[in-house]
Amino acid sequence: MAEAVPVRCPACLRENGYTAPVFPCSCGSPAALPLDLAAPPVPLTHRTWSEAWVAVRCGTCGEVSEWPHPELGCGSCGTVVRIPVHPVAPADPGTGTTPAPEAPEPPTRPAPPPESAATRPAAGDPADSAGSTSPGDTAAAPALRPAFRPVTIRTARDAVATAALYLRWLGFQDVRQPDGRPIPSAAVDLRAPGLVAQVDPTTAPAGLRAVECVWLNGLTASATSVYFALAGYTQEARSRADDLGIPLFVMDLTGMPQPLNDPADALLGSGA
Repeated sequence: MAEAVPVRCPACLRENGYTAPVFPCSCGSPAALPLDLAAPPVPLTHRTWSEAWVAVRCGTCGEVSEWPHPELGCGSCGTVVRIPVHPVAPADPGTGTTPAPEAPEPPTRPAPPPESAATRPAAGDPADSAGSTSPGDTAAAPALRPAFRPVTIRTARDAVATAALYLRWLGFQDVRQPDGRPIPSAAVDLRAPGLVAQVDPTTAPAGLRAVECVWLNGLTASATSVYFALAGYTQEARSRADDLGIPLFVMDLTGMPQPLNDPADALLGSGA
């Protein structure tokens, strides 16, 4: 697996760790996303499916395929950013492949602010099993739990299925998905013994009312409440979730949920 690279949040200046996913080309070779670390990440305030994909050329066969544009949710303020990627270079006429580009000079990063938190590895990354095991660190994940295998999200149904897989990976049994196709404009409930989860596959950040509703549903069922969102959360929703102890996760289109607050870190560390 590729090493994590630092990505600084443009909103709070926290430096987050990001590991670029590697996708399988049709020829069988791994196609890695060529991250442009010299360009600043762009805050994602509105997501459309057509703009959420990036073209990547396979270095072995030269085929160009579209894969989810890399995104990252800040572990401090919850801002979702889109990480720039180098555009597809023209193929070599003789071989049909793209010459390997020269390694860019590493970008000069400003010194982190005094309150900057430690870099948080991605959920399911092998790096989770090394380092500190403090409550705010995903290294607290149980050592015996296998790495989570993400599923590419292309539709709202994929988002719901990914959240269900992740909850089962955390240890929740008999996670039930609703019958029928999810409505893209509405959040979807997932239930399991001791669990009430909400999955928001829309392109707008989840708001305060949505977080309070899932909390009330969990309170009524005497169950743990969990929220998953594709577009992140408003600041009011994030603050209210912290007050109520609701784990918040954000999903990018690679299908890898990221914990956004302390309750989510604690759930990732302890499991169901």
